[in-house]
Amino acid sequence: MHPELFLLIGISLSLGFTPGPNNAVASYSGFNFGIKKTVPLILGVWLGYTTFVILTNFVLISTFIKYPIIQEIIRILGTFFLIYLAYKISFSSLSKEDNKVNPVKFIDTFVFQFLNPKGVMAGITLISKFVLENDYINSSLTVIAVCSLTAIASITTWAFLGKFLRKFATNNNFIKRFNYAMSLLLIICIIGFYI
Repeated sequence: MHPELFLLIGISLSLGFTPGPNNAVASYSGFNFGIKKTVPLILGVWLGYTTFVILTNFVLISTFIKYPIIQEIIRILGTFFLIYLAYKISFSSLSKEDNKVNPVKFIDTFVFQFLNPKGVMAGITLISKFVLENDYINSSLTVIAVCSLTAIASITTWAFLGKFLRKFATNNNFIKRFNYAMSLLLIICIIGFYI
């Protein structure tokens, strides 16, 4: 699977590091709350996505193939959650640093991985393409490992990007504009799911 492995890694990295709901929220959190308060979000995305890929690989893939309407339902539920999240990010208060509470919790991001349209489609696509019937266990473990490593690397990178951009935040207007930009990025992701 060596040539296939490089292709798997390349596709997984391109899907994981491109802008998406998880990455926008991680940047927002890193920017507004710092890395320490973003760790639960990072762990929620990482463990949630890894769990989703494991369950999809060993249990749900045949269900998704047999009943594609389930993917559409997930996409619609994910869309509503993202709209709600974009609203919360846009209108989050600019209180003092020590009083700030991150509105996105571990359980929120963990559960969202099962509704995240980008993540669901990425997981299903990678499993469908790279899990081989004649080498099911080894190829499954490889896909799960690559997806898990990509998830932790991308979400952490985007959180640090937000934290880095915080250095340029000299006033509340800049912070508001950044939060609006992250909300807009979420809305663009939503639109992208339907184009």
